[in-house]
Amino acid sequence: MVRINKYLAQCNLGSRRKVENLVKEGKIALNGKTIKDLSVKIDPENDIIEYDGKKIGYNFEKIYLILNKPKKYITTKCDEFSRNTVYQLLPDFDQNMFSVGRLDYMSEGLLIFTNDGDFANKIIHPRNKFPKVYKVIIKGSLNNERINQLRNGIMIDGKKTRPALVYKKKADSNSSTFRITIYEGRKRQIRRMVKSVGSEVLELKRLQIGDIKLGKLPIGMWRLLKPSEIGSFLKYNRKN
Repeated sequence: MVRINKYLAQCNLGSRRKVENLVKEGKIALNGKTIKDLSVKIDPENDIIEYDGKKIGYNFEKIYLILNKPKKYITTKCDEFSRNTVYQLLPDFDQNMFSVGRLDYMSEGLLIFTNDGDFANKIIHPRNKFPKVYKVIIKGSLNNERINQLRNGIMIDGKKTRPALVYKKKADSNSSTFRITIYEGRKRQIRRMVKSVGSEVLELKRLQIGDIKLGKLPIGMWRLLKPSEIGSFLKYNRKN
């Protein structure tokens, strides 16, 4: 027996968090009856599970890849404003691939894609403090006091960010370049952190998640993850 949310994640429907919403919204049926209770356990061998009226199962090939996202691409599969999406840059694997986390429209760099909901859930779960490394170019400069504020944590939506690693790489009269490592993934987090100390982000590029590095992968190109890279996420099991 397995909990319904874990089963749905294994069935290529998204991360554990996403599939929980599918249950709550009444889009999942168990043996012909709609369920909304996340505590339900199912027997994958004998029970019939349906999503929007279609029977589902988890006999599929698991795929893991990274993409070097360009600027001016969104991370959803479709857009009401007809903007480019990152899925236009990926081949058709005949699988329901989804991004693990996001980068905003004007940001670029490393994105992970998979059809393995459990794998995605491990990366995005708050208890697993995967380091996320960024190259950040900001307008003007920051003094040591402002830099230490970024390192020690900034209040965003009433909650302080976790301590970050912040190193100044270079600066000129108009801008400064930093290498910033954070251990969480709030929406537009680095842009909001920089704004809170009186500056703004001019360019933002994600270089690394956990042990997975963007390296020399060209902009707009993708590659499959190596088995060793996939396995590297298994060593992270840190508590808040």
